[in-house]
Amino acid sequence: MKEIEILGANRFETFTKTRSGSRAVIICNGKILLSHETKSGWWLVPGGGMEENETPEECCIREVEEETGYIVLPVQEFLILYEYYEEYRYISHYFACEVTGKGQMNLTEAELKRGLEPQWIPLREAVEMFSRHQDYAAVSEEKRGSYLREYTALLEYIKAKQ
Repeated sequence: MKEIEILGANRFETFTKTRSGSRAVIICNGKILLSHETKSGWWLVPGGGMEENETPEECCIREVEEETGYIVLPVQEFLILYEYYEEYRYISHYFACEVTGKGQMNLTEAELKRGLEPQWIPLREAVEMFSRHQDYAAVSEEKRGSYLREYTALLEYIKAKQ
């Protein structure tokens, strides 16, 4: 499994906080399932933060169901991404997943306010969209960083599948 570091432009010399989470790359018929924040237009690979005593796989399964309503099976962890922004180190475990059923979405209040919706888009379009991460550098380091993260992960997913 590959491990990659991303150093944010706004990172501090040392990090004092760590947040870990999992994300799911779910491809079906050439399309990828993404979480779309309809109010801001942001797109993200489904996933989120690990809860106490939760494994990366359990986090992946829970977060995907909460955000998309799909039940997934993590088939393979293909990437661990370490990102450094301000005083934080973020650790993201990326899994290739298969949909095994339909569950129940359970969005947080913040996700509801952002208009979070699951949407399937062609993988090629997702890669192209995330490849433009640098376009957001002057506007939002958070958006630039999240798009760089997703772009990096999708390129690694494609490499792992070849």
